[in-house]
Amino acid sequence: MSRDTSPLADRTAALLLKGYDWLPGLVRRHGVPLRTRLAGRPAVALRGPEAVRFVYDERHVVRGPAIPEPVLSTLFGKGAVHTLDGEAHRVRKAMFLSLLADPAQVADLTERVADAWEEAVPGWAGREEVVLFDEAAVVLTKGVCRWAGVPLEEADARPLARDLVAMVDGFATAGPRHWRARRARARREFWAAGVVEEVRDDALSPPEGSALDVIARHRDADGLLLEPRVAGVELLNVLRPTVAVTWFLSFAGHLLHHRPDVRDRLWADDAAYLAAFVHELRRFYPFAPFVGGRAPADVSFQGEPVPEGAMVLIDLFGQNHDEELWGDPFVFRPERFLQRPVERDELVPQGGGDPATGHRCPGEAVTIALLEALTLRLARLDHEVPDQDMRISLHRVPARPRSGLRITVTGR
Repeated sequence: MSRDTSPLADRTAALLLKGYDWLPGLVRRHGVPLRTRLAGRPAVALRGPEAVRFVYDERHVVRGPAIPEPVLSTLFGKGAVHTLDGEAHRVRKAMFLSLLADPAQVADLTERVADAWEEAVPGWAGREEVVLFDEAAVVLTKGVCRWAGVPLEEADARPLARDLVAMVDGFATAGPRHWRARRARARREFWAAGVVEEVRDDALSPPEGSALDVIARHRDADGLLLEPRVAGVELLNVLRPTVAVTWFLSFAGHLLHHRPDVRDRLWADDAAYLAAFVHELRRFYPFAPFVGGRAPADVSFQGEPVPEGAMVLIDLFGQNHDEELWGDPFVFRPERFLQRPVERDELVPQGGGDPATGHRCPGEAVTIALLEALTLRLARLDHEVPDQDMRISLHRVPARPRSGLRITVTGR
């Protein structure tokens, strides 16, 4: 039976204060399904593979109307695919799947990013220290722009990387990070819309089939081209999530420093272990705390009523650290994924469900491929890690090593 934490108390302030432990803490005390209030609305929190399948079924939960304005104005952009449901969502999502779920496209993007990494390393070796988080963001920005057909001058790479990082870094806070994210979003939407218009005016000719080419020429469910601003939003929704892989790569650096045994194992060029490492990295470290939507009508989950308009949340961080699913969830153990298959609706660092039909991130295959390529290169990079504050606060969303992970590169 569901528990009601309070029929009146709104938990938004507690969420902003407690971060990743807000929802798992409530679940520990009250169980699931859990009833509470968030952003002024009744909310029902769920966890587990069956709950994931329930939430990612549009008959039960729709995503578009549930996304708060602060998230649209920072992370996703207004008019983005994330705001759509039904046929409009499926048509727009198909565009992203053609780019991000095609193995040939994923391999090409991974190769472009790997090349950018190899180009960057000699420059790192000439500096006393580099911040892995910042430099990885620049590498990812250069690689994804080359792959997407987006023209980018060398001098513009770091400012673009900073803005793409800011959009992710500020979506879940009410402080200065949030306002930096809004400014970055406005600045880059204007820039991206201009790039799209150049393509449509034949002033710019990206490679056929590139992300810029596909997005600029995409026709939505109504048969019309996207407005330039919306097309720019969707172009950013290719660039931004790719650059967000820098969060996971900084976590990889954090783990490899604290677990030299794992780093030694990665040196062995064991593809199965590398894949298991990446799955465990995404399970173990904090990324998205939860996802949710709204009930389009009165529905029920396992006999529990969910009223029309209620927010329905999936506790992603809690599920990825659920003892019933993982046994020893707070132990980093890649071997668990050598011993069992990766179940789609159990491991949910980037949401759940079927990416072809629902709102699951279409770029998850890209994230995995990039992490495999860059983690292996990081493990084999001759570098030292000076003393620094590498703590990862679960109060900060999105979490990251406090220092950004400073390293001194001593060789290739």
